[in-house]
Amino acid sequence: MENKNNKKTIRAWAFFDWANSAYNLVITSTIFPAYYVAITTNKANGDRVSFFGHSFVNTALSDYALSVAYLVMVLLLPILSSIADYKGNKKIFMLFFTLLGSVACCALFNFNSDHLETGVICFALAAIGYSGGFVFYNSYLPEIATVDMQDKVSAKGFTYGYIGSVLLQLICFVFVLKGEWFGIVDKTFAPRLSFLLVGLWWIGFAVIPFTVLPKGSPNAQSHNHNIIKGGFIELGHVWKKVKQMPLLKRFLPSFFFYSMGVQTIMLVATGFAAKELKMETPQLITIILIIQLVAIAGATLMSRLSGRYGNVRVLVGVVILWILVCLAAYFTYTQMQFYIIAVVVGLVMGGIQSMSRSTYSKYLPENIPDTASFFSFYDVTEKLAIVGGVFSFGFFEELTGSPRNSVLVLGIFFIIGLILLFSLLRAEKNINKNSDFSALK
Repeated sequence: MENKNNKKTIRAWAFFDWANSAYNLVITSTIFPAYYVAITTNKANGDRVSFFGHSFVNTALSDYALSVAYLVMVLLLPILSSIADYKGNKKIFMLFFTLLGSVACCALFNFNSDHLETGVICFALAAIGYSGGFVFYNSYLPEIATVDMQDKVSAKGFTYGYIGSVLLQLICFVFVLKGEWFGIVDKTFAPRLSFLLVGLWWIGFAVIPFTVLPKGSPNAQSHNHNIIKGGFIELGHVWKKVKQMPLLKRFLPSFFFYSMGVQTIMLVATGFAAKELKMETPQLITIILIIQLVAIAGATLMSRLSGRYGNVRVLVGVVILWILVCLAAYFTYTQMQFYIIAVVVGLVMGGIQSMSRSTYSKYLPENIPDTASFFSFYDVTEKLAIVGGVFSFGFFEELTGSPRNSVLVLGIFFIIGLILLFSLLRAEKNINKNSDFSALK
């Protein structure tokens, strides 16, 4: 794609984050987890629920549902991204997953304790829609921005996402806390209305990127196999290319392990607070708003620090902070302690996501034609990390009876990621200063 760094295109690209981040905030982080815990906890069964005749701990069931959703994406994305590279129609796939996710969110308006199975399925479908759209969204980054601008553009996308999601969260916040202003008597109505608003917000603002972004450039040589196996063959080709890239092949394993921690914490933090600290929905929303607002500053700060110290050094510092967060969470018993942790999480959450995406993009050769396949590989790595992390969290909660022990397991994942980052840092120092990657030092 010619004419990189076009302001209108970048702004439209960032609005995709604005559109779908409302799902990430309201559905995975605040109102849905609190609502889910509330309607699935009762005096007779405690925190256990029946799902198609099988008994689960309520929060473990939602963790498993997310694991299955992301596992589905791991299987689908190689196929879809291969088709997108071959036909140059990545925007069509973005549209499909956006519609799937937004409609699933709207369907959650009917979710209550009498329709547990349907609600959990819609919850999983919304996750598929969100994660599916994001891989094609990410793959636009090297097409719309030059290498020297990718940190800034990546941070811009996350910043738009945080601002947009916070705006909708505030609207939902008013309905949840001040329902009487609107004549709302049923306490379940305001949360369910929030799910509907997320779906409408998601598809509504996604019109902007779908109108402006190019459909993608076809790469006729990227797909010479049966459609079903072609994507996995292409993924194998990407892996062979990755193994020839000394920095990228070290970055991805590290990214995998620390993502197991980051993504899981983002998905289970609210359920942890509701269950362990007995925090109510208004308090949970306040905490997540704090995280989102601090994350805006965090993403911008990390982008600037990377220009001074290099991406990998910044990632090392951020992962160390995540390890401290896990230790602190294990020993957290008061709401004030959790508020303090929330501020730290906000600072490092946006930074590590934005920095990881731009670091991967920088490590790619310039002007590669199969960007969707390379970013599919990145997203498959991330989705596998989510599957492993969330499943581990739910499994150890059921095994030990407490999510606190699960938090320690996440800390171990971060430690492994940190060790691998140090290996990457050493590899960077050994790269010739005149190499294509010297800008990262």
